[in-house]
Amino acid sequence: MTATEAFAEWGLTARIPDEPRRAARRHLLDGIGCALGARGLRSEVPALRLVSGGFGTHLIGGGEGGRDQVARANGNLIHALDFDDTHAGALVHVTAAVAPAALASAEVQEADWSDLVDAFVVGAEVVARIGAVVTHGFHRRGFHATAVTGVFASVVAIARLRGLDRTVTTHALGIAGSLAAGSLEFLADGASTKQLHPGLAAGNALLAVDLAVAGATGPSTILEGDHGIFRAYVDEAVTADRLTDGLGDRWEVEAITLKPYPLCQLSHASLDALAGIGPLDADEVETIEVTIPEGSVDIVAEPRDKKVRPRSEYEAKFSVQWDLAARLIDGHIDAATFADHGFERDDVASLAERVRVVSVPDSGPPASAPGMVAVRLSDGTTRVGEAGASRGTPTNPLTDDELVAKFRRNATRWGADTDACVEAVLRGGGTVTDVLKTTRIAT
Repeated sequence: MTATEAFAEWGLTARIPDEPRRAARRHLLDGIGCALGARGLRSEVPALRLVSGGFGTHLIGGGEGGRDQVARANGNLIHALDFDDTHAGALVHVTAAVAPAALASAEVQEADWSDLVDAFVVGAEVVARIGAVVTHGFHRRGFHATAVTGVFASVVAIARLRGLDRTVTTHALGIAGSLAAGSLEFLADGASTKQLHPGLAAGNALLAVDLAVAGATGPSTILEGDHGIFRAYVDEAVTADRLTDGLGDRWEVEAITLKPYPLCQLSHASLDALAGIGPLDADEVETIEVTIPEGSVDIVAEPRDKKVRPRSEYEAKFSVQWDLAARLIDGHIDAATFADHGFERDDVASLAERVRVVSVPDSGPPASAPGMVAVRLSDGTTRVGEAGASRGTPTNPLTDDELVAKFRRNATRWGADTDACVEAVLRGGGTVTDVLKTTRIAT
């Protein structure tokens, strides 16, 4: 059995235990909150402008449009702040990769929220395994893993919601392989393509399923074949057994990080290490030395000139130097830190100039590495902070109260009824449409 056949068969029929379903609801609440935060901060969400209105598929935060338009816009919204969850091994934004297509398809099917939760779980399991089977393999070759892997995960989630059979789902996955794309070149100048990637993957997944239902076929070996995704994109042979390892036994949806900071996951442990030092006066700081894994350097530390003085909000979110400086000066870092051209602050750039990055060999996925920061002060003393694992990771998870507090901060900016939304997503039933309607501005 090929990997796509195995993913299709399992994804369509898997019985989901309570704990993975509970984890899925937490991640869906977080993703919805991130989308509401983006709308509340009036962040740039180009895909939102392409929604023409009507047609009955709901945007997070209110508004309606066609299925594919809404899926692309919701993907753009969830990922706009880079505040959404991350699977460390896969370095994939799971909720952004799976939820947009699943939500849109579920509304068309008039599905219950519980059905959406199950579809999200199987999609999350697929995206985590495809992304993590070669640790950061896609990123090393210049691909954004969320975009490349998200299209496959979304196909499985859609197929479950639509009640398709294994054959059609396998063909849809094969077709999706020709639509799997996403470049990391946005790192060169902070372009907004990264924010678009989840929505593009969602739209392509919907297209792949539609084509398969219409009779189009796709190769069942699209993942592990001689010209499949892994040989073509990662230049590594991957077997079906490796891709499906632990499927149905080990639940990756329970191993996804909920972000406490709206920036690249690779900087989180460093920020937590700095927070552990306690308050500092920026005027007394001579140097800051931060230790990060080699696999993180090209993403969050180099080229140094662009990291120290970022040219866009997204460049700032991918700069460990700038983020540490902002955290030290302000005593916190949140979505508002980057809003309204916050990346242009001279005081932050001046301190970022004093940040020295030291790299160490990777000992595992860089996104789950510990953090260490040493701050040398003008009186000659050095303060050292360490974090074994950043907050929000599986070993140091956010509590339900912390998750809801994060959601409320995001949702309140938009004006949604936070109580109704929390209840609907975490504990409620009803249809997917019922839940999405709770995200509108309260009247």
